[in-house]
Amino acid sequence: MAERRIVTEEDIEQFRLQLSEYEWHEIRMLYEYFKSDLVYLVKCLGRLTVLSEMHSQNIQFNTCYSSIEKTLGPVFSEILIQDIMDMGKDAVVGLFQSLHVLQRDHPLPNLLGVLGEICHIGHGLVGQILLDENGHHLHPDLKKIQDWHKQNLLGKTQNLIENNAPGTVQTPQSFNISERYLDLIVVSSQQFRNRSQHEVLETGGKHEHYLQKAQNRLELITPNKLFRWCHRSSSVPHSVIVGGVPGVGKTTLMQKFVFDWVNGKLYQRFAFIFFFKFRDLNILKEVSLESIILKEYPYLGSQLGNILEDPAKLLFIFDGLDESIHTMDFKTTQLSSNAKSIQKVGLIVVSLVRQSLLSGCSVLITSRPTKLASIDIGVFKRVSEIMGFFPKERQMYFDNFFETKELSEKAFCHVRQNDTLYTFCYIPSYCWIICTVLSKCFKEQPTNNDQKLLLPKTVTQLFVTFIANILSNHNQDKCGARELMKSIGWMAEHGVMNHLLTFQARHMETFHVDTSLHLLSSFLTESLQSSDVNFTFFHLTIQEFVAALVHFLDYKPERMQKSLDQAGTFTDGRAEIFLRFLSGLSDDSTRSLLMPYLGELSTQASKHVISWLSRLTPLVMKQERDHDDKRKALNIFAYLFETRNKKLVAEFFGSSKEFEFSEYHLTPLDCTVLSFVLEACGEIESLDLDTCFIQHEGLEKLAPVLHNIEDLSLTQNDLKDEDMQIIYCVLVNNTCRIKKLSLRNNSLTERSCMLLACALSSNESSGKQVLQELDLSRNNLAGKHFCDLMTALSSKTCRITHLLLQQVKLTDEYSSLLVTLSNNRNLTHLNLGLNYFTDAGARHIRDLILKSTSLKEIRVDLNEFSKETEDNFKRLEAHKTGLQVITG
Repeated sequence: MAERRIVTEEDIEQFRLQLSEYEWHEIRMLYEYFKSDLVYLVKCLGRLTVLSEMHSQNIQFNTCYSSIEKTLGPVFSEILIQDIMDMGKDAVVGLFQSLHVLQRDHPLPNLLGVLGEICHIGHGLVGQILLDENGHHLHPDLKKIQDWHKQNLLGKTQNLIENNAPGTVQTPQSFNISERYLDLIVVSSQQFRNRSQHEVLETGGKHEHYLQKAQNRLELITPNKLFRWCHRSSSVPHSVIVGGVPGVGKTTLMQKFVFDWVNGKLYQRFAFIFFFKFRDLNILKEVSLESIILKEYPYLGSQLGNILEDPAKLLFIFDGLDESIHTMDFKTTQLSSNAKSIQKVGLIVVSLVRQSLLSGCSVLITSRPTKLASIDIGVFKRVSEIMGFFPKERQMYFDNFFETKELSEKAFCHVRQNDTLYTFCYIPSYCWIICTVLSKCFKEQPTNNDQKLLLPKTVTQLFVTFIANILSNHNQDKCGARELMKSIGWMAEHGVMNHLLTFQARHMETFHVDTSLHLLSSFLTESLQSSDVNFTFFHLTIQEFVAALVHFLDYKPERMQKSLDQAGTFTDGRAEIFLRFLSGLSDDSTRSLLMPYLGELSTQASKHVISWLSRLTPLVMKQERDHDDKRKALNIFAYLFETRNKKLVAEFFGSSKEFEFSEYHLTPLDCTVLSFVLEACGEIESLDLDTCFIQHEGLEKLAPVLHNIEDLSLTQNDLKDEDMQIIYCVLVNNTCRIKKLSLRNNSLTERSCMLLACALSSNESSGKQVLQELDLSRNNLAGKHFCDLMTALSSKTCRITHLLLQQVKLTDEYSSLLVTLSNNRNLTHLNLGLNYFTDAGARHIRDLILKSTSLKEIRVDLNEFSKETEDNFKRLEAHKTGLQVITG
């Protein structure tokens, strides 16, 4: 969360005066312009915060919104914002004034963006809104060519092509982009600057974390905000870069952006948009900007000179920087300034971004995160990243894909219960692959529960099934299919190891790829917009899978070891999925799905992978590990998870059963693979998950194995009362081995006391309680159910020896309950520090100390006792041998 901002009364008055200059129709215009931002801000700030501040601005509401919010849920913010609009000018102005005040304590990026745009652009903002809606008045000749240009772009952008499963003979379906396009989440971010993990895995792992934290740290950016005021750069940006992992929808976002411009819905301030793909520019060497434009849009020839005369009306979009072979140094001082000048393509792009060429024009570039991490992006005034789909959009994608609601829900339920698949579902292209596979599985299998076991559960199983489906759609002989998979496999492997995504004719020749085979088109797509044909795999992960598969089709021990060694040297994690596929293919049952189409796959390769995995385990068992070591350990867990070989895991870890991941953010997927490893290990000595941000979803994934742990620490994970139900089920498990449990510094309240008390009493009555040390410190436990916990802990047969109740909001009214703890004959250590006890409650604590026959140490420090009372506590040590009372 950003720090508080200094907003003086003078600032507030100046802002009020600025708003008072607007006419009512202009205020309505501002309202419509910022409407999506206002709805989002109400969701972030909360109803009470917004309405309370508006009340202080003398804006009164007749409606009781508390009950409406409970009924309407997510759409409540839209209703409230519309109600404010319906109340008239004073209410809308009051809303903006309230937001201006709220930035002091809530400096949300989106809020600062709205206020910055109003304050810094001033009354000119109305003109900018009108310009974006209506566009420029153009000379008839330019208007005619603009209409022609828009018609051409409309033909290229109006349809989304939904491919059928590769290898099928059906014609791909085409849909109007407005019907099938789903909003992608775009945030202001530079997360790609420091990645230690494969970009797909890292973004997917952080996805749910972003969902919960974006409103505080990240700016949510809709397409119509890309070229609006940016509070971070304090400017209206001319150069914008949008990052995103492969398949997340960068090209589709650009397609929708251009489509909306063509239809007058977006940025009519740009009279002309020029859209290029870097992969198509790779064939160009030294050219001029004019020739680049005319190659793509030859019909502009007669008016191109006039078009380029007013750069402020132009937007250049370059898609896929990561696919470019041209060198682009955004720091260079050697720039081009003439659109007719012959230059290298990279220099032309840099010159446009740096504003030496067509000064005043706007540039929008997309790229994979790994490429952006390697270049200087300081010249870009807005840097953003596509996060893909959040849960609602994922569900909508499944609904659109499947023929019936029943199939959609069945498929989504399977994926939702499988963290490995669900993590990848934020990427639209992965959604398509997963839906394609599940669709075929559901159609070909009976619907009874036994068949559910055949559905893919790991990423390797998903892609094995996907490839098997492709091969099953061809009548090609097994030998021919095997040879093709070997040739494209070695080419794919070369690409993974050398960061190569686009393959040229020379690559196809080098790796003996037969381009005449129809099966090839199921894996590779051709670039048809250039004379030099380029090939790319349909998706990067298909390339990564085929690269792993070839080692089982054509096993070469030296080659495999070289690849394993090389993959381990990549610090950006680019080979992570490749290594997971190698690990997954070591499983006989997973490989067997491909045998009907490709013949035998090497068991020697499987043994080689297992041997490699065994050599990695010493890193996992290191006791002192930094952040990178923990990431590497979790990657190894993921490899083991893909193998599905629990016996192998148990052999690897042997008798060493201590796992420590404190202060490392564990995603739900991390928790899934960790759970797999812990289950395979059986009895665990200790598991330290302090400050891992596991929250409810992560705790759910770990729950089935937590009863096997002796020392379990869940400190500072923002666990809430609803999470206590999971912990309760763990504690009452008949085989629960937990002796030491820390729930310190979470968000538990007195409601958790009831469940915890029930768990303790249940185990005690059955004679199976093994829990001895319980740390509940730094939770808000004060309340009516705290007495339930005291009752359970005060039993004569309760086995708790160490009880920590430091800083749990206890006051003197709870001191009498503490006396009953003297009944517990096992309690030796009690911490009551940092509560709100005063001299009034000291008598009961004194009685507890004197009556207890087992207490050896009690902490009462940092309460509100007088010095005299603290001295009296210390004197009690003389009455009981071996007792230590800690005060102060």
